[in-house]
Amino acid sequence: MSPVGSVYSSLVPQAMARAEALREKQAAAGAIGSLPDGMRAAAPTSNGFSEMLGGLVDTVSSKQAEASQLTQKVLMGETDQLHQSVIAMQEAGVAFSLMVEVRNKLVESYQELMRMQV
Repeated sequence: MSPVGSVYSSLVPQAMARAEALREKQAAAGAIGSLPDGMRAAAPTSNGFSEMLGGLVDTVSSKQAEASQLTQKVLMGETDQLHQSVIAMQEAGVAFSLMVEVRNKLVESYQELMRMQV
């Protein structure tokens, strides 16, 4: 076995063990429950892929509605929380960008499957 192969074979099990220990530590600390709403909605569900995508779209839609509502309140002078409005708009923008990227990857994957020769 080459020196690179022996180093690789000794490091991979160590890295896997560390990753598993970290995963168990995070699960014990409840870190998964403290994820933001958008990430929790995108977590795998037992209801299927379409339910997961529907949850992602609903999350993005609710973030956009919330940002719009906060912006409307600032514009109407009902609140002076301009920074909350800007943060909500940025969150909605990032969530929408993530959704578009996921869509692009899905379309790209579909096109790649259709190009495969059977």
